[in-house]
Amino acid sequence: MPKGVSIIVAGLGLFAATGWTQERHPEVTVQDPFLELHTGPGRGYPVFYVAERGETIAVLRRRTDWFQVQVPRGEEGWVHLEQIARTLGVDGEPFEVPGFSIDDYTARRFEVGVQYGDFGGANVIAAYGGFGLTENLQFELWAGQALGRFSDSTMVNLNITHLMFPDKRTTPLFTLGAGTIETSPKATLVATEDRRDSMAHAGFGMRTYLTRRFVFRAEYKAYVVFTSRDDNEEVREWKAGFSFFF
Repeated sequence: MPKGVSIIVAGLGLFAATGWTQERHPEVTVQDPFLELHTGPGRGYPVFYVAERGETIAVLRRRTDWFQVQVPRGEEGWVHLEQIARTLGVDGEPFEVPGFSIDDYTARRFEVGVQYGDFGGANVIAAYGGFGLTENLQFELWAGQALGRFSDSTMVNLNITHLMFPDKRTTPLFTLGAGTIETSPKATLVATEDRRDSMAHAGFGMRTYLTRRFVFRAEYKAYVVFTSRDDNEEVREWKAGFSFFF
């Protein structure tokens, strides 16, 4: 190997060995009398380490209002935003807490949302709460109200939603679910009773991370209503709206 090439290779090896190629994390100094490290990103996780005032810690990553940090001894834990916001940066100024990013969206566990659209020709408004089982799968509880010309309907559904690319800003989704629908006819010349039936659906859609904690979501669902009569009903629904994760 030529001498010049050998020098370059050796230089690159030394550069890597000094750690300059490693990811650098911001360091902050504890200003509170103590700073509690939890085993997970939530107050329900136990405190396993306490950093004292003047101790320097490295901020590794953020998950909503919790930050994973590392103390000089090597332990890693989670600290709430309230305490991180009271630390000082290397310049002695208050630490500037980084804003929300797509990484927070990827690490989300809970979300709530509201959507508006059409359910079989009736205007529908629906709200849901979701819990992330895995990065790809989300369990959801939906409640909706459809306002039609001749009847109104109230729906409750349990869904499983699959996100194709959970780490991307925009991802397609697929959903399966089941629940109940209660139909209340409006006043007519002939009195009719309210009706409650079981229902199931399959659907697809897309969701896009917008900014901070906000997400846009649109979807289409095909329902089958299992009536007490001889034939079942098929209903198509589309709706769109916004959700908030935390």
